[in-house]
Amino acid sequence: MPPPQQALAARAGGRCRRDGGPVCGFRPPAGLLLFFLILSPLAVRGSIRAPISSGIQDIPSHTGTDPREQVAVQKLKSILTKETLQNVSHVEKSYSLAELENKALISSLQIADVKLHNNPDDQQLLDSPAKLIRRQLREERHEQKQMVFTQQDDEAVVRLENAAIERSKAVDSAVLGKYSIWRRENENENSDSRVRLMRDQIIMGRIYSVLAKSRNKLDLYQELLSRIKESQHVVGEANADADLHHSASDKIKAMGQVLSKAKEALYDCKAVTRRLRAMLQSADEQVRSLKKQSTFLSQLAAKTIPNGIHCLSMRLTIDYYLLPLEKRKFPRSENLENPNLYHYALFSDNVLAASVVVNSTIMNAKEPEKHVFHLVTDKLNFGAMNMWFLLNPPGKATIHVENVDDFKWLNSSYCPVLRQLESAAMKEYYFKADHPSAGSSNLKYRNPKYLSMLNHLRFYLPEVYPKLDKILFLDDDIVVQKDLTALWSVDLNGNVNGAVETCGESFHRFDKYLNFSNPHIARNFDPNACGWAYGMNMFDLKEWKNKDITGIYHKWQNMNEDRVLWKLGTLPPGLLTFYKLTHPLEKSWHVLGLGYNPTIDHSEIENAAVIHYNGNMKPWLELAMTRYRPYWTKYINYDHPYVRACKLKE
Repeated sequence: MPPPQQALAARAGGRCRRDGGPVCGFRPPAGLLLFFLILSPLAVRGSIRAPISSGIQDIPSHTGTDPREQVAVQKLKSILTKETLQNVSHVEKSYSLAELENKALISSLQIADVKLHNNPDDQQLLDSPAKLIRRQLREERHEQKQMVFTQQDDEAVVRLENAAIERSKAVDSAVLGKYSIWRRENENENSDSRVRLMRDQIIMGRIYSVLAKSRNKLDLYQELLSRIKESQHVVGEANADADLHHSASDKIKAMGQVLSKAKEALYDCKAVTRRLRAMLQSADEQVRSLKKQSTFLSQLAAKTIPNGIHCLSMRLTIDYYLLPLEKRKFPRSENLENPNLYHYALFSDNVLAASVVVNSTIMNAKEPEKHVFHLVTDKLNFGAMNMWFLLNPPGKATIHVENVDDFKWLNSSYCPVLRQLESAAMKEYYFKADHPSAGSSNLKYRNPKYLSMLNHLRFYLPEVYPKLDKILFLDDDIVVQKDLTALWSVDLNGNVNGAVETCGESFHRFDKYLNFSNPHIARNFDPNACGWAYGMNMFDLKEWKNKDITGIYHKWQNMNEDRVLWKLGTLPPGLLTFYKLTHPLEKSWHVLGLGYNPTIDHSEIENAAVIHYNGNMKPWLELAMTRYRPYWTKYINYDHPYVRACKLKE
């Protein structure tokens, strides 16, 4: 009987000499060599076939397995430990047909290179439990929606197809041209025909990649993924054929060949239709999400102040408070209450915008010495506004800057808006403090301008300027292109407000601004009455006082404390307050829409006395429409030391 050391060596190290030679010792390299020679082929084949069981006694012997593998598995039981086999089994990754079918639809939307052996557990280790739960819920919702579209009966399919045909009748095929990824001839002469062809090929490639994977045609699946990736790389952000890489033709040909092969092997009309419908549903959801995101970002951009303007305001403020008191006064203060001059009211917290309004008015005025500007700002911009116009006086015209916080009579006991802004309900409506994710419905109104009294000061003009008879109100997002003195000669026929009407479109009628389901609105107003524009308004302050316009405004504001008559803003209460008290001006006096409408006729802009950048695309923002911006920038001196120091560019 061999000594214990020899028996151990025989079990662990392999064969020992039987001729009485030296006893062979423990040789681990031979065991490792056997491990790699036998196990490596199994690991490679196991990624496609059945996995090795984690138990040492129940390693399965699947039908169709190579007999040599079965022998090797039996040898592994006697050579390797149970822990080693368990570790090996965890490396394996199985792909059953059921799993492939369950993931087919989700994979159709993935355009990145997909690897068969990715282990999702590695990514999950990096994610928090909350993120994993949210991801799981999203995937479940997505799968449910996909199932609705992939498991519809024939009648539902026919209904959807008929609806698609009806929609296609409204499309002008002459504009779109004729193209098909299955035709050799391409009759489309549009400049983006190849771009659209490649994108169509990518879509069909995704469809066939799903079918190939679900039917376990992995070679074709990998080839499709490779061609999709190549085509996407060539297309990139191209919008026209001229933007495509020079290899586009080769990629189109290569993709066409693999699509033809896939069509012969996989084509199933119903399956392709289901996949396309599922992709369309997903694309629709993505479009809705992007529209919502775009709305949020545009509203966010609209209420921001560019760094350059903020820099300008800060520099001017510092320099203003370094001035001696005697140098902080404007000349010609005796003109401020002279009713025989042309008076303008401008309420703004934007130094650059206010300077454009004043400069454009003076540069187009026939008698600038007769024009008086009453500018009101807030305490944060009071120093900057004063300093700018002290450094850049408006020629012979008169200007005066006031701080709205110095109007002590304008308090919450007198002004309903101030009282409402201090309420908890209004703060909740603005900021959705308790439900931050529920603010999309009132996103437009979550703008600081609705919280600023500067926006509501237009309803208190007789209190601000008690000695004046008429005053022209100007918004700070307008540009004056002609002399405006003729407006003081317009007969308002006993009305209080002179404004340009905006009833050319149906969405500018009263019923688009006011809640006509409320009896107070329905009894007193015509839903089809024409709206009018704020931004350039001639107000008769004598008639204002006689008709107690401010009292009417207070009445409607008090009734709207719970926002049941209108949302927020100044136009809806203005429509109510000046109802049947507004005189329509010629449209050429005031052209609107330069902040949202890209289709305004050039001649209409050129002939306008005032152009108005109402909307989110203000001319001082980067998102301004480039074709309209020069009308505004022409009144800014970009060589001014302060402007240049703050890197403001045209």
